[in-house]
Amino acid sequence: MPRSPRSPRPGSRDRTYRAVVRSSRAAFRALRLDVRTTGAEHVPTSGPAILVANHASYLDFLFLGVPAVERGRYPRFLCREPIWHTPAARVLDAMGHVPVDRDAPAAAYLRTRRLLEDGEVIGLFPEAGISYSYTVRSLMRGAAALARETGAPIVPGAMWGAQRLWTVGRTPWGTEPAPELRWHGRRVDVRLEAAFHVPPDADLVTTTRDLGERMTVALETLQREPHHQPRPGEVAPWHPAHLGGHALTRRQSRELDVVPRSAVRPTWGPQEPEPEQEQGPAGP
Repeated sequence: MPRSPRSPRPGSRDRTYRAVVRSSRAAFRALRLDVRTTGAEHVPTSGPAILVANHASYLDFLFLGVPAVERGRYPRFLCREPIWHTPAARVLDAMGHVPVDRDAPAAAYLRTRRLLEDGEVIGLFPEAGISYSYTVRSLMRGAAALARETGAPIVPGAMWGAQRLWTVGRTPWGTEPAPELRWHGRRVDVRLEAAFHVPPDADLVTTTRDLGERMTVALETLQREPHHQPRPGEVAPWHPAHLGGHALTRRQSRELDVVPRSAVRPTWGPQEPEPEQEQGPAGP
């Protein structure tokens, strides 16, 4: 039975959120973590909005909210329900975040819709998991559906750099990468693109493909920045293969990516040709 989150009293969510933001900023300074944002102006200062970005690390929720907070907004994130079975549950509830049970996601959708109708900003990662290839993988249609139903604009974006701190993946030695303990001087970039609205008669698959294209533009803009490039001769399993790194390719990552059947498959990003099927002997 999924856990039912407690609803915080009006006003208490932002008090808790502000305290967490202050603590996070202090931690970033102490660790000398360099977090930069571009495009914060695309987050509206009032009214609902849906922030979406790629999912490249276990820490992404710490960074996607930064440009929104710069605009005085406190986004409520959709997070996997198992996190509510950890000591973090009380803080997550107090901040107004939304648990998502992948086997029964309707409750999370309805609660998120109410938040948008109340003028809140929500944050979500439509890939529904971390991409092993560090490209934008298959996307769920929830962001498009919420935007179509509520009229809230989608603010597409991307993050890059946090994958060097703690993420999934495969090293050249076939192992999972260990969390990086030395954060000093690491750079994390968050980039938001212009918001767009989804018409009431929009097709969800077409809209989700458009979203995938916008997220890919934002992500590859960051991935191509000079300060994110591998050094000459460096083995870089944290950088995408199609941009010169040593991460898994999209085809290789399919064996590890857990993608729901309802997700929209990529028509965006690097397109790798399928391997040729072995031909049988020619007939008479």
